Amino acid sequence: MFQKNDYVIYGNNGVCRITDIGPLDMPGIPKERVYYTLVPYYAKDSQIFTPVDSTKVVMRPLIRKDAMMQLLEEIPDMEPLWITDEKQRETRYKETIRTCDCRELIRIIKTIYYRMQSRIADGKKITSSDEKYFHLAEDRLYGEFAMILGIEREQVREFILEKVERKKEAKTV
Repeated sequence: MFQKNDYVIYGNNGVCRITDIGPLDMPGIPKERVYYTLVPYYAKDSQIFTPVDSTKVVMRPLIRKDAMMQLLEEIPDMEPLWITDEKQRETRYKETIRTCDCRELIRIIKTIYYRMQSRIADGKKITSSDEKYFHLAEDRLYGEFAMILGIEREQVREFILEKVERKKEAKTV
């Protein structure tokens, strides 16, 4: 069980802070059921109430900084998701977004980045599905990484690119 003031990842809401744990004083809500009260880090004017025993939405601790840095080291070696069928690819993207798994979010970003480069080289535009899931994956991943690094979400892409470039340079030396 999480504690009050813990930061967690809560499904599509991303980084949230637990502000309270206990029963809710609301009509129609059983008094014996215990809830987390969450405040999304990037939408501080809203609250989320979720039962502590709920398994409907992924709720997990933030990735540790050392684990995050290790993931960044592994990016050049991560295999993209090469799924040729559009429907299957979109289904896989949806499933992956729901898992809130940092490694898989990176794989989506890497996959779509390569697809974008290929389509642009062929004189084509990015598909709306790729664009949608690229932004969703970036938003989920960068929100968590920004919180851990103490930087703005907008700075995370550049941070990751620098790490990947340094890794590539180190391999060639």
